Amino acid sequence: MRLDLEPGKYIAAISGGVDSMVLLDLLSNLPGIEIVVAHFNHGMREDSRRDEQLVRAAAEKYGLSIEAGYGKLGAAASEETARRARYYFLETSRRKHAADKIITAHHQDDWIETAFINLLRGSGRLGLSSIASNPEVLRPLLGTPKSDILDYARKNKLLWREDPTNSDEKYLRNHLRRQILPKISRQQRRDLVLRLRKMEKLNREISRLLADMAPDDISRYEFAQLPVELGNELLVEWLRRNNIGDYDARTIQRLNMTIRTARPRTTHPIRSKARLQIDESKARLIRT
Repeated sequence: MRLDLEPGKYIAAISGGVDSMVLLDLLSNLPGIEIVVAHFNHGMREDSRRDEQLVRAAAEKYGLSIEAGYGKLGAAASEETARRARYYFLETSRRKHAADKIITAHHQDDWIETAFINLLRGSGRLGLSSIASNPEVLRPLLGTPKSDILDYARKNKLLWREDPTNSDEKYLRNHLRRQILPKISRQQRRDLVLRLRKMEKLNREISRLLADMAPDDISRYEFAQLPVELGNELLVEWLRRNNIGDYDARTIQRLNMTIRTARPRTTHPIRSKARLQIDESKARLIRT
């Protein structure tokens, strides 16, 4: 495995698990890279001090400085609560050390798991690429399967600690990890990641277009330059922004074609009490 990072200063999130210990070993071999090891003790397990001891020993082995943080979340804290506390610590550490970015050890399995979980939660298109959506956080192992990470750790005789809660299937992520993902072939995983990467790029483009879009109208010329698929996604977000949620895929396809081809000075229904007014250059939302 190889990492491709630009020279700079980085905060590396190292928990003591196998993923982060492999990340740390890979980072230690990169030229032109300054690393500050960041370890956050959530205060959720009695033996979590041992994780910190392992990370400190590894940082000393590689000759790296370490920043440790401590929480008191308790064993009942949710995954989301733990995530928020951890990223607050990481961002605080980044600012303290004037680092360029944060680096985490998220890998291919994490990405697929997160996409499945967000689909089940109904989080929509953004949920499919959420793990890769923060430009301030780098995830250089995101395309790497967990099996490759384990192989690297064993081959290089790395030490790591297993979080015992990772085997508790009352957590949806653990159930997916232990019961569902092992049934997905290596080729199917590659296909999934390819689609997730395409969605990530699509989401970035939609966000850029939405930032430039007026609240109530769409430029017909700019819209006509978009691929039909991107136009559909943009219309969905535009309607949601305007608090219009009662539509189906057929409505979106009809509006897409209407904006591209309808004659000026015509109106077209969107749903009850909402219409699309077509002018020479704009498609405008009209409420009745």
